[in-house]
Amino acid sequence: MTSDLPRQSGAPERPRPPEDRRHMIRRRALTLLIIVLLIGIPAGYLVISANQSRASGKDKEAKYASTGLAEGWPSKVQRRIYEVPIPHPAWWVAYYETNNWKTSRLYVEFETTDAGLDAFLTGMGLTKADLNRGDVTIGERDRRITGWRFDGPGTWSGLVHKQKNPKPTREVMVNHNKPGYPRVYVVSRTVP
Repeated sequence: MTSDLPRQSGAPERPRPPEDRRHMIRRRALTLLIIVLLIGIPAGYLVISANQSRASGKDKEAKYASTGLAEGWPSKVQRRIYEVPIPHPAWWVAYYETNNWKTSRLYVEFETTDAGLDAFLTGMGLTKADLNRGDVTIGERDRRITGWRFDGPGTWSGLVHKQKNPKPTREVMVNHNKPGYPRVYVVSRTVP
């Protein structure tokens, strides 16, 4: 069984007239423009994006490859995670953070007033009475990383505030060398 197709008109197709040079150049220019728009712009965007990503990676690598304390305040997120309530006023603030799969540490030092020290200790749920005169509570490893030395002039006191994981354990040293302006050193350690 065959189906009948409608018959095409018997008129033969007319040949196209040859394309003039102006029309051909215009058509090729339009084709080139379309290719540039479809391929060139996304490729350019990828190159720019890759360069920005590479630059960002180098910045981060330099930041995290540095060792020792960096001048400035730790971010609010870092202060919240490590529970280090730096008081206001505080100056000569510096910090350093280390992370590995086992333990994360935030090292912070700052100078403040006696009222600032009270506010700092209160923020941790402690008081000045918790400080033990003459105790060096920050370990050798942490002192080596930061370059801190607790054998200089002044009256030193320290404390260790242990908390159950995942809360951080904080080791604090205070130098009372300048009356009314204690210098505070903190190591806050968390175990994920």
